[in-house]
Amino acid sequence: MDQEALLTFHGYAKFFLIFIVFVIFYSYAYSIYKRDKKGERDFEKYSNLVHDDDALNDPLENRKEEKENKEEGEMI
Repeated sequence: MDQEALLTFHGYAKFFLIFIVFVIFYSYAYSIYKRDKKGERDFEKYSNLVHDDDALNDPLENRKEEKENKEEGEMI
């Protein structure tokens, strides 16, 4: 393989790697947007966590209650 072919291969590899990272990032951002619009999760609480970070604060989500609610929904 000569130098020019190697540089061409390197350029294509870099382009596809950046494209894959771009697709993954924007699909993640879209999933956050979609979950926020549906009301599944309130991401505004998580952004406020930066300002209100204290060991004595209540947790944002109570996992035990959430799990029980999900199990009750499945039984019905």
